[in-house]
Amino acid sequence: MSKPPRPQKKAPASKRTSSARKRETASLGRRLAAMAGGGLVVAAVAALVVVGGAVFVYGGPGPKAKNGEYTSVVLRRGASVSEIAGALEAGGAIRSSSLFLTAAQITRAARKLKAGEYEFPSGASLSTVLAMVRDGKVVRHQVTIPEGMTSDMVVEILQRSDVLVGDVPTPPEGAVLPETYQVERGEERAAVLQRMMDDRDKVLNALWAEREAGLPFQTKDEAVTLASIVEKETGLASERPRVAALFINRLRLGMRLDTDPTVIYGITRGRPLGRGLRRSELDTFTPYNTYKIPGLPPTPIANPGRAALAAVLNPPKTDELYFVADGTGGHVFAKTYEEHERNVAQWRKIERQAKAATTPLAGG
Repeated sequence: MSKPPRPQKKAPASKRTSSARKRETASLGRRLAAMAGGGLVVAAVAALVVVGGAVFVYGGPGPKAKNGEYTSVVLRRGASVSEIAGALEAGGAIRSSSLFLTAAQITRAARKLKAGEYEFPSGASLSTVLAMVRDGKVVRHQVTIPEGMTSDMVVEILQRSDVLVGDVPTPPEGAVLPETYQVERGEERAAVLQRMMDDRDKVLNALWAEREAGLPFQTKDEAVTLASIVEKETGLASERPRVAALFINRLRLGMRLDTDPTVIYGITRGRPLGRGLRRSELDTFTPYNTYKIPGLPPTPIANPGRAALAAVLNPPKTDELYFVADGTGGHVFAKTYEEHERNVAQWRKIERQAKAATTPLAGG
């Protein structure tokens, strides 16, 4: 009789549980790894989408201008980077101030942004806007000071500018170089005036260093004074050297300058009279009446330009001592008083003819 099969021994419960746990842990690890791999791919794809969108916004077309071809934005002096970004977004130059801030930080432009008035082309990309503000490509305006303006008139021109700010003192007569100056919106008037005065000094110093020897004046201020008289005596650039030589000849001979613009300055500080000088005004003493005083007046009577300054510091050689208007905007010059008298008579005739031509005939 065969023996019944012996019952198999079961593994201890503790060993069975440990093995199952290992299998379950391995399976869970594989599942987690698979899930993690899928999450990284999703995250990477999402990151690429974000980066691509940012690149498109940074380099792609920006907002269209609301009016015209440009979007104008004024960035105030002292503004923070966040304020600049906000102003650009509010002004319609960019779509996202936060992206502008990020781009400014990444490109290290944040500390280089410059205040001022900007005109961004319609549709300019954020990168273009950032580059313009970083490089300070602000709108340039012009202030023009014509030759022969008095310092009071220079201040009035500065005060009329609607792009400049602040008050400005009246500079000494002759201290400004007449020129066209580039200015920015929000620039201080006093700073612009200082540039005008500094430019005058540079020009005068350079011309003084190369001046002709033996001139009948000793200082730069006297040179400016004579140049201001030359500037007011003729509106023709070609005549400035000749007029300068004539006055220098008079000074060397001890003759009075006998020039009307100095008399006018003594009456109105250079404001136009709107009429001819009266005999009583020519006969009235003022420190500027060169019919009464010898030599130069105490100060310039206007702000002379480069050409007038150059003319008095390097005048041509002439023997001329007199001149009078010729009726065409220029002058007739003479070496002798007799010749001058004939020229004056001719000028009086021209005046009479001009007056007759403008006088209406009697009757109707």
